[in-house]
Amino acid sequence: MKSIVEQLSPTRVKLNVEVPFEELSGDFDQAYKALAQQIRIPGFRPGKAPAKLIEARVGRQSILEQVVNDALPNKYSQAVAEADVKAISQPEIDVDELVYGEPVKFTAEVDIRPEITLPDFSTLSVEVDPIEIADADIEEELESLRARFGTLVGVDRGAQDGDFVSIDLEAKVDGETVEDATTEGLSHEVGSGNLIEGLDEALVGAKGGETKTFTTKLVAGEHAGADADVTVTVNSVKERELPAVDDDFAQLASEFDTAEELRASLSDRVAESKKYEQASAIRDAVLEQLLDTVEFPLPEAVVDAEVEGVQHQLVHALGHDDAQVDKFLEAQGKTREEWDAESRADAEKSVRTQLLLDSIADEAGTEVGQDELTQQILMQSQRYGVAPQEFIQQLQSANQIGALYADVRRNKSLADVIGKVSVADTNGETIDTDAFFGGESDDDAEGDDADA
Repeated sequence: MKSIVEQLSPTRVKLNVEVPFEELSGDFDQAYKALAQQIRIPGFRPGKAPAKLIEARVGRQSILEQVVNDALPNKYSQAVAEADVKAISQPEIDVDELVYGEPVKFTAEVDIRPEITLPDFSTLSVEVDPIEIADADIEEELESLRARFGTLVGVDRGAQDGDFVSIDLEAKVDGETVEDATTEGLSHEVGSGNLIEGLDEALVGAKGGETKTFTTKLVAGEHAGADADVTVTVNSVKERELPAVDDDFAQLASEFDTAEELRASLSDRVAESKKYEQASAIRDAVLEQLLDTVEFPLPEAVVDAEVEGVQHQLVHALGHDDAQVDKFLEAQGKTREEWDAESRADAEKSVRTQLLLDSIADEAGTEVGQDELTQQILMQSQRYGVAPQEFIQQLQSANQIGALYADVRRNKSLADVIGKVSVADTNGETIDTDAFFGGESDDDAEGDDADA
């Protein structure tokens, strides 16, 4: 088999492939064996009919077409590998006219990863906010813990922010009740903003047994984007009484004996959380710096596919109803054109990020071990509340194991880059990123010195 690569653009090539007819002999043998099992020819047991009789029954050209269709994926993959083409999309394949006994010729147009020139990462620098722990941060953690052990007590007054109410809701559009936005006995924390817009404002000051009405715009369901008249009936109002912060509370809510020890533990927890926040900020800053520094063309077909995939999720959720999509976008304050532009911008950034990190990983020879992949699977399964084995089965059925591997490899390559970039906080203090993203071990460093 021989192939010639024709560069159509920096991100697309055409493979012109010619497969000698003799190379298909094994494929013909398999095709005849399969047909022999399917076709019943008098005088021959299943699977024993000679090829000439099968040809006479099915037709030589039909068999040739089946053989080529079956062999094409493998021949395409072989051509890509031999030409060292970094294909990143599904190919568009065009087969020339098939003539029995003649070479099979086909072309395959496919998007490829563009050539990317990487910078010297040690010349890059980023700044992030310093870690600052305020007393208010610790108090917030403490209040959250107190709330978990608080009790709800009924009150005979108007509802206030922070109160819990039991309510009935009924929404109507053009006088017709919207079933999806109607419910009874719903528990809600006033001021949380967890339900529909305008509800919290209507509830403030309302007592048990009172009814309020307000108008809001629905954001989901059949009437997404439509104005609805909502009636809310308050069944009861309860306030949360919080326990005092003393040694008894510390023993009830934690493994500590004193309130002082509990506060110290919460301070450590806040500090750890702030470190993770800073690590995330460093990662985002370095990635943005890379994207701003490295320029390369994007394969339009890959971007188009990314846009279509993202938009399809919303369209599918709204029953492929264009009117409902328009209503939903209106509720979000967006036009269809703005949504398209936003989707494309997001898709371009996503594709650019993937291509850049893949290039970095290739140059560094980054590999992902089984333990690293397993750890990621465990983390993802916990996030989605699914047993690890079930999560693996879901990945396999969706053919997503490869995508997960690629994500782990990209994250690992970015962590390697962060170790080379100069990172400081806005106060001018240098940040040791090894604590967040790992670094070269002493053994590795000694090995490098020995090699040098």
